Amino acid sequence: MKKTILLISFILCTTTTLVAQQDQFLEDSIERLENSRKYLLLVAEMMPEEKYGYKATAESLSFSENLMHIGFALDWHSQSLLGNREARVYQTDTVFKPAHKTKAQMMARIDQTFTEAIALLKDFDPKGLDDHLDYFGLDRSKRQICMLLADHITHHRGQMLVAMRLNGLTPPRYVLYQ
Repeated sequence: MKKTILLISFILCTTTTLVAQQDQFLEDSIERLENSRKYLLLVAEMMPEEKYGYKATAESLSFSENLMHIGFALDWHSQSLLGNREARVYQTDTVFKPAHKTKAQMMARIDQTFTEAIALLKDFDPKGLDDHLDYFGLDRSKRQICMLLADHITHHRGQMLVAMRLNGLTPPRYVLYQ
């Protein structure tokens, strides 16, 4: 009987620890998105609207295209890959295209998209982090999708920082963990 109680206690402690660790992963992901939102919006605010069309090279995305591409990918990774909503089609989507949008409208769309992604993660069942899906032909867990999302934001924001420098602007100071 004592062995059975010890075994049950061990299983409960192990399960509780694993769930707490998974919850911590989601909390860390949410914190990172919140910090990333603040920093990205600061970058977007600092770039003058007349420079939003600037491209570092002819084949590069413009500053505004990078900004809205971040929004599209944030929406896709969170709402479609993590949340199982039907994906938007990048080629035909107008919500995340900069055409006919002001700087203020683009910033509001990005802010709203971060709000939606963070809300999804707050309600996300930690058990789902180990669910797998096809990611461009690769088998990836939803935990990996969260990490890929953060990398993608950083990649395109870095391009935006270069565009600022090439336009004589000093980007905002780097903020840790975003």
